[in-house]
Amino acid sequence: MTTVIVTSLNPAKIAAVDTAFRAVFPEQDMTFQGVSVSSDVPDQPMTSEETLAGARNRVRNAKAIVEGDFYVGVEAGLDNPFTFAWMVIESANIDGKHRTGEARSASLPLPPAAIKGIESGKELGDVMDEMFNEENVKQKGGAIGMLTGHLLTRSSVYHQALVLALIPFIHPALFPKE
Repeated sequence: MTTVIVTSLNPAKIAAVDTAFRAVFPEQDMTFQGVSVSSDVPDQPMTSEETLAGARNRVRNAKAIVEGDFYVGVEAGLDNPFTFAWMVIESANIDGKHRTGEARSASLPLPPAAIKGIESGKELGDVMDEMFNEENVKQKGGAIGMLTGHLLTRSSVYHQALVLALIPFIHPALFPKE
């Protein structure tokens, strides 16, 4: 059985990883395990670079504490005035080869009021909770769900980026051994 370690306990992130891996590897028997690890960046990353570092750090930190076949870091952040997420997927030496795939999700424009809230020190999820009079938006459809009227969700947008990050695993011959 293939064990996929998701570096978050957020149900939206775990669901996105689950559906992406099952779509790419439909014949594999897989189990998904969420773990809480530090991103070693601020809770609200403010740049693309900081967000990518957070996803990479989560993978590194998970590999240090739990054994798996794949490690998946999903880190949401800002690239003012947009929010997006970086996906980082690493294998744990499958077929004698270590592979990494990375992709960035679609970018979602944020309303000026949301940016002001973030600049005042709040996380995007908390700002969305206030703007939409909701509770725990980030573990549901996220800002994406709220701002698109649930036409898209955090999981659906992450799913696409996760499939893209899996390209080196879909076509390993095109990506040399690391």
